[in-house]
Amino acid sequence: MDACMKNEFNSLHVTLAHRLLDYVRAGHLQAGHHLTEQSLAQALGASRSPVRGALAYLAEKGVVGPQPPRRGLFLLKGADELGVVEQELGASQDDEAYLQLARDKLSGLWGDTLSENDAMRRYGLTRERLRRILARAANEGWMEQRASKGWSFLPMIDGPQACEESYALRQLLEPAAMLLPGFAIDTAVLRRVRRQQQALAEGGWRHAGHAEMYQANATFHEALASLSGNRFIAQTVTRQNQLRRLLEYQETIDRQRIRRQCLEHLAILDLLEQGERARAAELLARHLGNASHEKVQQLQRAAHPSSLFNTTAQAKHQE
Repeated sequence: MDACMKNEFNSLHVTLAHRLLDYVRAGHLQAGHHLTEQSLAQALGASRSPVRGALAYLAEKGVVGPQPPRRGLFLLKGADELGVVEQELGASQDDEAYLQLARDKLSGLWGDTLSENDAMRRYGLTRERLRRILARAANEGWMEQRASKGWSFLPMIDGPQACEESYALRQLLEPAAMLLPGFAIDTAVLRRVRRQQQALAEGGWRHAGHAEMYQANATFHEALASLSGNRFIAQTVTRQNQLRRLLEYQETIDRQRIRRQCLEHLAILDLLEQGERARAAELLARHLGNASHEKVQQLQRAAHPSSLFNTTAQAKHQE
């Protein structure tokens, strides 16, 4: 890997490294998973050369590496261990521009459409970097390229009403997924999620980073959705997590609330492991309802949408 040998990584390598971590989490991939440039290039929508640079960057950070006698690169850290890793990687320049675009949209600076030339001037970006950021927004479901010219914004979780609508969807979907005939209780998945939630509930909530706590929450809900046996349910839950993440960059964090939510997560896992799917679904519905009420109230107290973000882009965990 030339990039690794020279320790020369550009912004594209760093951005793809962060997207690769998102890919690992979305697939709940574990340590030992074999990574190939070709499969990652297809998944990330990039050519193999920058993917190779992203892998080299992550290899230098201890996230991927060889596992002799097998050939190639493998995950050294699984999906449940990536919260701390992302904090160590920090935000790339593309991440900062991406978050500024989201802040500006939520504050009302942009209307329903965006011109590349206007955005290039505002953010001081080359067209190549801007298109990379816009492609990420499109991949995460809140922008799309117009057939004629420019880009359009798609519906976002951008305030109390949208937040309430998102939770209403999740409250209908996630508990119902547990009751589907195809729902399979995978003890390995539940055990992995339990370790993560238990670590936070038993003291990790006091000092864990924002990204780690947020991702632990997303991993819990996405893991349960993946057990439904319905790929579209799993995709929907993942997409809702992607959309709501834009509202999670706030200055303060309610750590006691995080601990309480982790305990509720553990109670749901207890019921599933006992085969009590109906009771687990009821508890999950109540859990989401409470989270919706608290989050909507929080957003209603905000003076305006832009106040939900701080300049350091720290991620706050909420349901």
